Amino acid sequence: MDLLAQARIKGVQSEFVDALGKLRVTDPVALKSILEALPEKRVYRFVGGPVVVRALGHPRTELTTIGAPPLQWTLRANGNVIAQGETHEPVIAWPAGLPLGYHRLTLTDAKGVAEEVPMIVAPERAFGGDFARGWLLAVQLYSVRSDRNWGIGDFTDLADLVRLARQLGADGVGLNPLHVLFDNHPADCSPYSPNSRLFLNPLYIDVEAIPEFAADLVPDAAATSARLREGDRVPYADMAALKWLGLRAAYNSFVTSASEARRKEFDAFRADRAPLLSRFACFEVLRHRFSGPWWEWPQEWQQPDEAKCAELRNGPDKREVEFVEFVQWTADSQLQAAKELAGQLGMRVGLYLDVAVGVQSNGFDAWNEQMAISRHLAVGAPPDVLNTVGQDWGLAGFNAGGLEAQSFVPFADMLAASMRHAGAIRLDHVLGLKRLYLVPRGFKPDNGAYVQMPFEALLGAVVRESAAHKCIVIGEDLGTVPEGFRETMQDFGIWSYLVMMFERDDAGRFRNADHYRPNALVTLNTHDLCTYAGWRSFGDLKMKRSLGLDPGENDQARWDALGRLDEILRQNGINANDLYSVLAFLSRTPSRLLAVSLEDLLGVIDQPNIPGTIDEHPNWRQRLPVALDKIAAKVDVTALKAATRERSLTGGS
Repeated sequence: MDLLAQARIKGVQSEFVDALGKLRVTDPVALKSILEALPEKRVYRFVGGPVVVRALGHPRTELTTIGAPPLQWTLRANGNVIAQGETHEPVIAWPAGLPLGYHRLTLTDAKGVAEEVPMIVAPERAFGGDFARGWLLAVQLYSVRSDRNWGIGDFTDLADLVRLARQLGADGVGLNPLHVLFDNHPADCSPYSPNSRLFLNPLYIDVEAIPEFAADLVPDAAATSARLREGDRVPYADMAALKWLGLRAAYNSFVTSASEARRKEFDAFRADRAPLLSRFACFEVLRHRFSGPWWEWPQEWQQPDEAKCAELRNGPDKREVEFVEFVQWTADSQLQAAKELAGQLGMRVGLYLDVAVGVQSNGFDAWNEQMAISRHLAVGAPPDVLNTVGQDWGLAGFNAGGLEAQSFVPFADMLAASMRHAGAIRLDHVLGLKRLYLVPRGFKPDNGAYVQMPFEALLGAVVRESAAHKCIVIGEDLGTVPEGFRETMQDFGIWSYLVMMFERDDAGRFRNADHYRPNALVTLNTHDLCTYAGWRSFGDLKMKRSLGLDPGENDQARWDALGRLDEILRQNGINANDLYSVLAFLSRTPSRLLAVSLEDLLGVIDQPNIPGTIDEHPNWRQRLPVALDKIAAKVDVTALKAATRERSLTGGS
């Protein structure tokens, strides 16, 4: 079979017009690499693809053919038959009461031609929340200063942030991804480049809050942590060294002196998160044992094997495996406590968590899901105006064939892990549910190709998990998306993500409040954009020029934009142009959630992350200018409550 025929079967679009209007044709060698990296993809006879049934009313599935009638169908869940029937027409009318979840559908015609198809039964729409409008306080958790943390914001600080947000009238706290990174490379701190999206970053644990921990277990911990709290940047290497000492000491104490109740809680957590947790713990132990990525490990460990993992868990490394599980239990418990506090305080969202678009290819998820995640392909973006050579984000993503073969369970597991403690999540680069731009390893990013994803099935999984966890889903749909994409998302109940800085017409005018969609989260900016203080002061332009980067805007364009902002505010009867005036405008939009960044409230000029930089700028390292207990005194609370009165828990009181 030639390359183009293979590409059609695997959904690889080797020709496309980029944002610059140029026809792009993927190099044949690069195309061959992409095709070799993708698993086989089934071509279905009776249906067009994976079957999605939205369980409302009388759902039906149109068939492409019924072969030799009648066509028998059998639906199985976990190997058990849950429904069956036959049809003489090219349609299946599904019986009422099909259980929600991820199933396998077998179709067989009268001549014995059969095929098995993944099928998802989901609610009609994702969970939509039970409130009209609200707002969230958006925070980079690592940046939080307090007089008790160990040099990085932690889950106890998060609980205090929840209390602060409630005091300000917010419905929740929005956070950068909390995914686990690589503990032996603490300086690689981007929350968007995870080891795994299934587990939590232990550096956010408050070690002193662990019941078995005592200060004398780590000599000089108080003095060292005080030193680590100094300065404007998180000292990741030194902080991580101290925190892992503390976690190890707490675990050793747990082993020797934990109460029976605590041991039972730990065992229950391990059972609840099995088998993924035990497999992750084994992976972490192996990662420290062997140098290099997992595909260079001894052959017996290059793929997860339950029997081998059982040997590891019961052998000399038993305590090391259990330590990883203990650390994850601790992180999970502390994050759960913050979620429960938000609920007790009556916050209608609680925690709003970000979900990265992919994972590091040498991490756990890529090892654990070698069929569903293509380590040889990196997610990125084709050339555009700002990135004329394209982008390679260095992250591995899911692929269609591998997900279909496993009935989309790996994708569902990732969603469930993210929703476990959240009232809302944001899916980064949600366009990836429909298509991913993939770059083969060793090629430049302008030699990638778009690969189609099973859009409806992935949306079905999102809806299923959203309803099960009562979690709002927001899709980061910035930029140009295919026609009908946002409408389909809205039909499934997935919200849009609207950034005021981007919501302008072709003449550069800011769009009015009635332009914003109701089922959306609206915000002034993002962590990848300048803060409001930086924007007004031209600080972002100065910073990028000092780094040798093209800011994409000259000073006159910025002056014009500032004038355009004044225009839209005046049109809405707002005569000032400070931050609170902008928030007052955004509060009037029909969008049901508004995110307000803590950096903006504190007048921070430098943005948390500058895309395109690694060491040139202190990305993901900058601390807030004031400690947590001083924030309320630094924010104009009266102005903030007045600006958000229409959507505030406290009603501006």
